[in-house]
Amino acid sequence: MTFSRTIKRAVFALVLISFAINSRPEALARHTVVKPKTVMQSDMVLEWNSNAANAIVGVAGLRPERGLIRLAMVHIAIYDAVNAIDGYPFEPYTIHPTVISPASADAATAAAAHDMLVALFPAQQADLDTKYAASLSTIPDGPAKMNGIAVGQQTAAGILALRANDGRDATVTYSPGSGPGVWQPTPPGFVAAAAPEAAHVQPFALNSPSQFRAEPPPALTSDTWARDYNEVKTLGVASGSTRTAEQTDIGRFWADQPILQWNRAWRNISITHGLSLEENARFFAMLATATADAIIACWDSKFTYNFWRPVTAIRAGDTDGNAQTEPDVNWIAQVVTPNHPEYPAAHGCFSGSSTQTLNFFFGTDNFSFTIDSNIAGLTKPVRSYNSFSQVLDEVRDARIYGGMHYRNSAHKGAILGQQVSRFVTAHFFRPTTGRK
Repeated sequence: MTFSRTIKRAVFALVLISFAINSRPEALARHTVVKPKTVMQSDMVLEWNSNAANAIVGVAGLRPERGLIRLAMVHIAIYDAVNAIDGYPFEPYTIHPTVISPASADAATAAAAHDMLVALFPAQQADLDTKYAASLSTIPDGPAKMNGIAVGQQTAAGILALRANDGRDATVTYSPGSGPGVWQPTPPGFVAAAAPEAAHVQPFALNSPSQFRAEPPPALTSDTWARDYNEVKTLGVASGSTRTAEQTDIGRFWADQPILQWNRAWRNISITHGLSLEENARFFAMLATATADAIIACWDSKFTYNFWRPVTAIRAGDTDGNAQTEPDVNWIAQVVTPNHPEYPAAHGCFSGSSTQTLNFFFGTDNFSFTIDSNIAGLTKPVRSYNSFSQVLDEVRDARIYGGMHYRNSAHKGAILGQQVSRFVTAHFFRPTTGRK
C-alpha cells in the first residue's frame, strides 16, 4: 500500500467516524458521506462512466432497454474491483478478485471498464484502447498500477462469465395484435416493437423479470380509461392543445435520450457533492443496476399486456365500447411515440427507480440539483429541482404533455421502478456486517 493510499484511507475513516456521530441511524446504515463542494472534480469512475455512455449510446446507439443492461455490467465490474481493493466496506456484488497490495483503485477502474466495454463492443476496441492508454498514463508506473489492473481484469471477466447466457442478445419474435386495446406499430414510422428480448433478460438483482409485474391496465369500459383517454387527447396533441407553454416545454424536455439525460444528472450530482472514487463506484453501480432491472421488469409488463398507445386509441375511440371516448382520426402526439407497447410507461419505470435510488443513497428526498436536456428550442434547457419526488412528478406529467402515455400508465410505471429500487438497495451494495 502506498503512503498516499494510506493517508486517503485514514481520512476516509475519520469522515465515517464523524458521520456516525452526527447522522441519523438510517443514514448511517448506508455509510454515505455527502459533502457539497463548489469545486468541480473528476475521477476515474466518472471518466469511464463517460466513456461507457459514449460507447453504449453515442457509438452503438442502443436504446434504454438494451443500453442500461450494458451500463450496469460496466459499473458492477468497477464496483467489485474498487470495493475489493478498499477492503470490502460494502458487500461485493458477486466477484471476489485476488488483491495483491499495493493496488491502485484508479487502475482497477480503468481496466474493469475497458475490458467490459471491449467485450461488449469489439468493433470499438481501437477507440477504447486509446482511452485506456490515456487513463493509465495518468497513474504512476509500479506495482500498485499493475496490481490494480489485474483486479479490474478479474472483475470484468467474472461479470462477463456471470452474464454469458443472460438473454441480452437473444432473438425474440414478437407479432403485434389488432383490435381495441392492443398495441400495434404507430405513426409516423410504424416501426416494429423495440427489443422484445428485454422482457426475458436475466435481472441483476430481481428474482425474475415478473417479480414486480404491474397490475393489468384499466378496462376500456372504465371511468379511469375514459379520464386518461380524454386527458392525453386534450393535453398531448401536437396542435390545438390546451397545454400551457410551460407544459409544452416539459413534454419536450423529457423527450431527450433517457440514458444520457439521467446519466448527466447522476454525474452532476456526484461532482457537485464531491463524491470520492470509492463512493462513485457504489453510487453508479447502484443506479445502473436498479434502473437496468426496472427496465427489464417494465418490458416484462409491457409485453405481457401489449396495451395500445394514445395515437392508436384516439384514432379508434369509437371501437373501445366506452361512450365517453370520442375518436379523432387525425390525432397525432406532440412527441413521436416510442415503438413499444404503452403500459406501463418506461420513463416512469426508469425515473421512478433513479429517484428512489438517489433518495436512498443520500438518505433524503429533499435535494437541490439540476437536469438538462439536449432537445432543441426549449425555453428552459436546464431545469432546477428541490427534491427527487419533484422530478418524478414532472416526468409523469411530461409523458401526458408529450402525448405518448396515459396518466395511469405513468403512475404505475413509477411505482414499479420504485419497487425495483427498494429491492436492489435492500439486498445489494450493503455495508459489510460488523464493519468497523
